Amino acid sequence: MSLRIVVTGTDTGIGKTVFSAGLAGLLGATYWKPIQAGLEGESDTEVVARLGNLSSDRIVPERYRLRIAASPHQSAEIDGVRIDTESLDLPDSGERPLVIEGAGGLMVPLGGDKLYIDLFERWQLPVVLCARTALGTINHSLLSIEALRRRQIHILGLVFIGERNAETQTVVREIGRVRWLGRLPWLSPLTTDTLQAAFHASFRADDFKL
Repeated sequence: MSLRIVVTGTDTGIGKTVFSAGLAGLLGATYWKPIQAGLEGESDTEVVARLGNLSSDRIVPERYRLRIAASPHQSAEIDGVRIDTESLDLPDSGERPLVIEGAGGLMVPLGGDKLYIDLFERWQLPVVLCARTALGTINHSLLSIEALRRRQIHILGLVFIGERNAETQTVVREIGRVRWLGRLPWLSPLTTDTLQAAFHASFRADDFKL
């Protein structure tokens, strides 16, 4: 079975999509975002395809495409849609690795009493946790690590996104007892070339393999 990795984060808007694009490029992987909430402008899938330079055969279409940029449960309610989490089975990516991107953080509601972390628990795939380097990330990161461990979800490692903050990075790694996979700096300009260069400078493909 090909490698399959879940990319999640400690919060929304921290750079998971950009990281997912870089990771898909680094691993030669297929990408899947099961639920897209917000269709104005580029979707996350379109951003990943563009930044990762992924051909159409390396993109798995979203199962749910919701109009409003909000929590999936709220966006689905506005659209008159019920998200059936039991139908969100893992797609076949063939021989390629598969990068799966969640939405927001672990406790994002999908409808009823279901949270995104419930999906991750059912799938039992290794998780890469993305965290900011800015103020507040220690608390968010350690809470996310604890939540994953309570569900016995394997944490492949931790990725920081943002400016270097050695003290914060060390505290999270040591208290959380997690493997550090690397740090992705903010990129300006953000292009396929700058993302690829940053990934090759900051990450090793072998570190993402079990």
